[in-house]
Amino acid sequence: MPKFADIAKGPNDLLNEDYTSSVTLKCKSSAGPVGVTIETERSASGALSSKVGGKFAYAGLNFDKVQAKADGSNVLETSLVPCKGCKVTFKANKGADLGVEYTAGSIITTGSLDVLNMSKVSTSTCIGVAPGINVGGDLSYNLSGDKAGLSSYNFGASYATGPLFASVTSANKFSQFNVSAMYKVNKDLSIASST
Repeated sequence: MPKFADIAKGPNDLLNEDYTSSVTLKCKSSAGPVGVTIETERSASGALSSKVGGKFAYAGLNFDKVQAKADGSNVLETSLVPCKGCKVTFKANKGADLGVEYTAGSIITTGSLDVLNMSKVSTSTCIGVAPGINVGGDLSYNLSGDKAGLSSYNFGASYATGPLFASVTSANKFSQFNVSAMYKVNKDLSIASST
């Protein structure tokens, strides 16, 4: 059961992450209870940029990403599971978001609040209506000044059966629609398309 943000994940990941021209070296290792990741990327000009990250848990609090970047910025992502089906998250990078994810049966609901500027709240829901069929939507509301009001809302659905996956999602308040499809020919070959 995917979150709404991942309703078209298969084809999107294949086209955007697996098929790329970027030059990156990523090393993952365990240092005792801490997972360490070092990632180096080469820019078009040939300059190398690295980031060092870690992942660990302490006293029930998960540090999902603790990362230092070459430009001096940092990333922190944490999560806590206070009760079954509920996960509270905190993500800090250029902003800071406090989130909650709730799962019950075939429903996943998420919510997020920008706690740095107190300017935006977002929510999404995805429901598995039948085996292989998911529908969902999301919306965002601006809390600040003259931009206050509903800033975005979208809807999507996906269907998967055997090696075939298809999805349709809206974007920009239903002004655009994205259609994605993927077919797994065999374990080594997948064909994907997205509009």
